[in-house]
Amino acid sequence: MNASLMEWLGSIDAALFNFLNQTIGNRFLDAVLPMFSWNVFFIPCLAIASLALIWKGGVRGRIFVVLSFLVLVIGDSVICNSLKEWIHRARPFESIPSVNVLVGRGESGSMPSSHAANWVALTVVAAVYYRKSICFLLPLAVIIGFSRVYLGAHYPSDVLAGAVLGASYAGVIIWGLNRAWIELGRRWFPFLRSALPALVPSQETDGRFSNLRSRAQGAWKLEESDPQWIRLGYLLISVLLATRLAYVLGGTIELSEDEAYQWLWSKHLALSYFSKPPLIAYTQFLGTSIWGDSSFGIRFFSPVIAAALSVMILRFAAREASPRAAFWLIAVITTIPLMAVGAVLMTIDSLSVLFWTAAMLSGWRAVQGDLIQLWLLTGLWIGMAFLSKYMAPFQLLCWTVFFVLWKPARVHLRRPGPYLALLIAALCTIPVVLWNSQHDWITVTHLKDRGGLDQTWRFTTRFLFDFTLAEFGLMNPVYFVGMFAASIAIWRQRTKNAFLVYCFSMSVPLFLAYWAYSFRARVQPNWIAPAILPLACLMVVYWNDRWREGARGLKKWLTFGLVFGGVVIVPLHNTDLIRKVTGYALPPAKDPKRRVKGWIETANVVEAEYRKLIGKGTPVFVIGGHYGITSLLSFYWPEAKKRILEQPLVFYRSSDVPINQFYFWPGYSDRKGSSALYVAVSQVPLRPPEGLAREFASVIDLGMRDVVYRGRILHRLQLFKCVDLL
Repeated sequence: MNASLMEWLGSIDAALFNFLNQTIGNRFLDAVLPMFSWNVFFIPCLAIASLALIWKGGVRGRIFVVLSFLVLVIGDSVICNSLKEWIHRARPFESIPSVNVLVGRGESGSMPSSHAANWVALTVVAAVYYRKSICFLLPLAVIIGFSRVYLGAHYPSDVLAGAVLGASYAGVIIWGLNRAWIELGRRWFPFLRSALPALVPSQETDGRFSNLRSRAQGAWKLEESDPQWIRLGYLLISVLLATRLAYVLGGTIELSEDEAYQWLWSKHLALSYFSKPPLIAYTQFLGTSIWGDSSFGIRFFSPVIAAALSVMILRFAAREASPRAAFWLIAVITTIPLMAVGAVLMTIDSLSVLFWTAAMLSGWRAVQGDLIQLWLLTGLWIGMAFLSKYMAPFQLLCWTVFFVLWKPARVHLRRPGPYLALLIAALCTIPVVLWNSQHDWITVTHLKDRGGLDQTWRFTTRFLFDFTLAEFGLMNPVYFVGMFAASIAIWRQRTKNAFLVYCFSMSVPLFLAYWAYSFRARVQPNWIAPAILPLACLMVVYWNDRWREGARGLKKWLTFGLVFGGVVIVPLHNTDLIRKVTGYALPPAKDPKRRVKGWIETANVVEAEYRKLIGKGTPVFVIGGHYGITSLLSFYWPEAKKRILEQPLVFYRSSDVPINQFYFWPGYSDRKGSSALYVAVSQVPLRPPEGLAREFASVIDLGMRDVVYRGRILHRLQLFKCVDLL
C-alpha cells in the first residue's frame, strides 16, 4: 500500500514537472524567469538594503539583518545541504532526457530546493519585523519557487519541501533565540535585558522596540570589571563551539592531506613518527574511537580545543587586565582568519597552540607566585607542546628573552622551579628519543634536511614579501598593525609593565625567528601559530590601557577589525558561497579550499580505473605518488578503508631510504605477479618514477584524468598501469 502510494505521488510529481517545464513553456517566461534564479543586480541590491537597515533602520533593522543572516546561513549551509546529501535525490535533468534546462546544472541533490527554503525563510523573518513586507516578499517567493520547476532545476515536491522547511526552521530559530534572549538576559545579562526586553516585537513591546537607542547606549556603559562581560565571553564561546561542531558534522569540506595522513598514523600507534611527534595520532585515535572513522571523528577535538583555549584566555585576561578586555580579546581571536581555520582542521598546530598557551599561562602564575607545582605544570605543558610539534626550542628561547628583559624575574633562576620544569619537559621527549634511537635518528635527519641546515646560508628576499603579506592577511590587517604598534611600544617601555613584557617575550621572538628565516627559505604561514594568542593578549591589553588614558578612534578600529574578520572568515569556511553570492566560482588555482575539496570525486575516478584493471582477472593494487593522495584514497575509497590494516589496497611507492612514514609500514613487495595502478596528482603530464620500471615488467601510460567537482575541473590525475610486479 505504502509503495503504491509513493509511486502514485511520484507519478503526479513527474507529471506536474513535465507540465510546468515543457507544456506551458513560452519565450516570455524563458526570458524572464531565469532572472529570478539569479541576476547580477541581486547581490548589490541585497547589500545596499542591508547597509541601509544597519545605518538607518535602528535596533529593529539591525536585529532583522543579523537574524536574517543567521537563518539563511544555518538553513542553507547546514539544514538544506545536509538533507540534500542524506536524501540524495537526482535532479530532473539527470533523470528525464527531455527536460528543458534554462539555468546552470546544479551539482547538489534535488530535495529540498534551497532557493525555495531561503526565500520563504526570509519572508517569515521579514514578516516578524516588518509585517507589510509579506505583500511583496510572499509573491516573490512563490515566483521563485515556480521558476525552479519551470527552469528544470527541481521537481515541484522539492520546492514544496523547501518552502515548508524554510518556514519551519525560520520560525524555530527566531522563537528559540528570542526565548534564549529573554531567559538568559533575565538571569545573566540584566543590562542587555533592560536595553532590549525581547528580540521579537510584540503588542507589549512594539512601542518601545522602535526607540531603544538611548536605553541601549546607557546599558552598554557597563563597568569594565562587571562579571557580565565574562558571561558574555562564555556565551560567545558556547555559540562558536556549537557552530564549529555543526560545520564539521555538515561535511562542507573534506579532509586535508595531513589530516588523512595522520589518520593513518592513528591506525599504527607508535612512540613517534617520521616527521612529527606522536600526540596528533593519539588525539585522532581518541576522536575516531568515539565517533568512528569519519571526518567528524578526526576533527572533533579541533573545535573543542579552540573552545578550551578561549576559556583559558578569557579567564587569564579577566584576571590580569579586566573582564571587558577579556571579552573583546575573545572577539578579536574569533576574527583572526588563521585561528578560525585552525578551529575546524585537526592538525598538529591545534595541539601545539593549546599546550604553548597553557605553558604561557601557568608560567606567568609560576613567575608571580614561585609555587613548585606551577613550575612542574609549566614543564609538563612545554613537554606536551613538544609531543605535538617540535617547538620546544622556540619556547625556551622565549623564556630566555623574558629573563633578559625583565630583571625581577631573574630571581627564579636561583631557585629550583625553572630547572624542575626543564626536567619535566625533558622527560616528555623520551618517547621521541626512544623511537628515533630505534630508527637511525631519522627525524633529526629529516628536520635537518627540511630546514636546509646542511646547506650554506644564501641570503634572499624572495620569500620575505610572501611571508609578510600572508601573515598580514591571515592575522587580520587591522590586528596585524595593532600588534606591530603595540610590540614596538612595549619594547620601548619594557621596564614598566611585567605582564606586557611577558606576552611580548612569549610571541615576538618566535615571529621574528621565522621572519628572519624567510631570508633563507620559504616559511609557511601557520608556523607562527603559537605566537598569535600571546600577541593578541599583548595588543588588547596595551590598547585597552591606551583607551583608559583617553586615546581616540580605538572603537572604530576595533569595529572595523571585527567586521573585516567576520566578512573574510565566512567565505573562507565555504568558498562555494562566493559562487552562490556572485554567480561566479573561484578558479581552482585561486580557491584557498582546493586542498579540502574534490577528494571523494578523486577516489571515485581511481576506483573506476581500478575496476577496469581488476576486471581482466589479474590481482591489482594502487600506488600513490605522494603521501597525501595515498592517505586520501585510503580514507575516501570505501573498499580501501575497510582493508586499511588487513590486506591494504593502497600503498605509497617503495623507496630505498625513508621518505615518509609509509617506509616503516608493510609495503607491496610480497605481491609478486600482481599489477598496480599508479596515481599522481598533477596539472601537467608526468613521466613514471624510475623505481616503477625496476619493480614491474612494464609501465604503461594511461594518460590524464580530470576530477570534476561541481561542474569544474578541480584536480587532475596522472595514471600509469604497472604490469607484473617482479
